[in-house]
Amino acid sequence: MHYFVEALTHKSFTHKEKDKHLSNERLEFLGDAIIDAAVAEYVFFKFPEEPEGYLTKVKSKLVNRKTLSELGAVLGIESILLYDDSRPINLDSLQGNAFEAIIGAVYLDGGYQKAKSCLLDSVFPRFLDINQVLEEEIDFKSKLMIWGQRSKILVEFNVLDSKQAAGEAVHVMEVRINGNAYGRGKASSKKAAEQLAAKETLVLIGEIE
Repeated sequence: MHYFVEALTHKSFTHKEKDKHLSNERLEFLGDAIIDAAVAEYVFFKFPEEPEGYLTKVKSKLVNRKTLSELGAVLGIESILLYDDSRPINLDSLQGNAFEAIIGAVYLDGGYQKAKSCLLDSVFPRFLDINQVLEEEIDFKSKLMIWGQRSKILVEFNVLDSKQAAGEAVHVMEVRINGNAYGRGKASSKKAAEQLAAKETLVLIGEIE
């Protein structure tokens, strides 16, 4: 039980109260490593055909500061976190760090499999839409180009239209694979239009759903 009390104790509280509670910094360190390993394993098996660089990019999107802080917030960690609220503190950061510390506490209490199950079978399915995170964050153009290189297939991006409409730029991009037209994308920037065209192409060739 003391592991979980420690996981929810920020160092500002220990300094303020001068009590016997240790801060959660060490458990945060441990939890960070456990989360990293569990998510790395998850990504490894979810994307069996992807190269190391792609796996690294996906993993970083799932375990970055922003995602962990959002998980801490949706779990309501603030309501049970022990910290000194008399001075300015980045609460989002505290909650993300405490979430890592909690996973570290679960590991010490029940082992790696328990911690991994807590994260991947309970927390992520209930509070994190992994597919949405990947859809929002993954560079579809890079994924498509990697697919082309791996398959030895020529992938090109062509500008179909680029103009000003109602005071705003409009760009239409098209993907061509071995000279054949595939996905199209329309957006206010060429980069965004390329991403949309690449995403549609990946759906058409069955690389994503």
